[in-house]
Amino acid sequence: MAATEHHTLTELRDAIAAGDLSPTDATAGYLDAIAQHNPTLNAYREVTATYAAARAADPNLAGPLKGVPIAIKDCMCHTEGTTACGSKMLEHYHSPFTATAVQRLEDAGAIVLGKSNMDEFAMGSSTENSAFGITKNPWDPDRVPGGSSGGAASAMAAGLAAATLGSDTGGSIRQPAALCGIVGFKPTYGRISRWGLVAFASSLDQIGTFTQTVPDAALLSSVMFGKDPKDSTTADVEVPAELADPAAIDQPLDKPTIGLPKQYMVEGANDPEVEQALQQAIDLYKSQGAELVEVDLPHTDFGIATYYVVATAECSSNLARFDGVHYGHRAADPDDLIDLYAKSRSEGFGDEVKRRIMLGTYALSSGYYDAYYNTALKVRRLIRRDFDAVFETCDAILCPTATGPAFKIGELTDDPLAMYLNDVYTVPASLAGLPGISLPAGFAERDGKPLPIGIQLIGRAFDEVTLFRLARQFEQNTDHGTKHPPLAQPA
Repeated sequence: MAATEHHTLTELRDAIAAGDLSPTDATAGYLDAIAQHNPTLNAYREVTATYAAARAADPNLAGPLKGVPIAIKDCMCHTEGTTACGSKMLEHYHSPFTATAVQRLEDAGAIVLGKSNMDEFAMGSSTENSAFGITKNPWDPDRVPGGSSGGAASAMAAGLAAATLGSDTGGSIRQPAALCGIVGFKPTYGRISRWGLVAFASSLDQIGTFTQTVPDAALLSSVMFGKDPKDSTTADVEVPAELADPAAIDQPLDKPTIGLPKQYMVEGANDPEVEQALQQAIDLYKSQGAELVEVDLPHTDFGIATYYVVATAECSSNLARFDGVHYGHRAADPDDLIDLYAKSRSEGFGDEVKRRIMLGTYALSSGYYDAYYNTALKVRRLIRRDFDAVFETCDAILCPTATGPAFKIGELTDDPLAMYLNDVYTVPASLAGLPGISLPAGFAERDGKPLPIGIQLIGRAFDEVTLFRLARQFEQNTDHGTKHPPLAQPA
């Protein structure tokens, strides 16, 4: 097996376990690919090649992911290298600890290749907001990979890791997965520890995966899922054994019921290719014996507004610690303490982060708390109740992931509202704390180039096994996920 070829994580793991490929050769193959393609894509902010090579050569390396090279998003703490969150504020921060999710993967034998680029503090839908440059889509380098986990998505699509980790607050895994033509999975809130994940919005943030296939996502999840005493928001829920068993994930459901939200099916709301991909998915599930039913999520129209009150309020609170004293960039030669705070934060944060901090601070300010933040929390509860009602009769919900394919770099940077609407199909599940997965579902042609389209499945809380089995059923009966961007073809 050649390390530079496109292989699923499971195939790579099995080849290493069988002795057909060594961890050293696998790691070297990915590091070579990174050296070849990252100058164009800027998918990695930092590559920890020496550390990865040393891990790969360790004779004591063991576990169910032995020798599998992965990348982690730049907001996940790791003792090797820096954890910058795509921001000048933390450009030189060396974490003294490793995030629980990353540590669990390393304990299982995985090898961290480096940190993927991201929108600053995970605030964005295009990875144009990073202080370390724009990440590009491997299907067309003139277009964005989505965000905020765009670096992880671009690296995965280009074959620069066997799998990558992202974080999803309002769609930051699922949306870039759709735009890059890979599988992007966000688990139920509380499934994976947030300890060591630098916080954007604490009640929404979840670590998830980018992979080539659904069984790969399930396998990684089986390692990361579980209660963590360091994170009180992790759920004490049993980790299903089926996640680590590809044969169990391959097993289709018997006559599942899939909901089609009428609010997500508005004619003309999506690009024609998205409508076509969704209809093909509906037809495929029907042909497999599924029952497709229209369902009602009446508070969907309030999703974006609710999200951008809750998320910005929480980011305003979480980012208050970065003041040049406790954490982060420290301005030179301030006049006094207030000037130190003002200069440090002005110099350290980018425009989008400043915008969201100001929005959140306003929503939390005296006289406006009840009108904005408290009202948003009430609407959030109604959104969750909408989903609960649907899942009384449905096994999953099917809908688009994004309204269209990847847009051009710079196309939406002057229109924040248009940028925020990229999350219209992903935000509701995040507000409800539900698991969601984006799957490659076809292509749209723009400027003579194929651009991926994604569909999304949303599942019941803590029922990821059903979600994975339905997603795998779609994956097994299509070939969209087997196609790779020309840039990523092995040299």
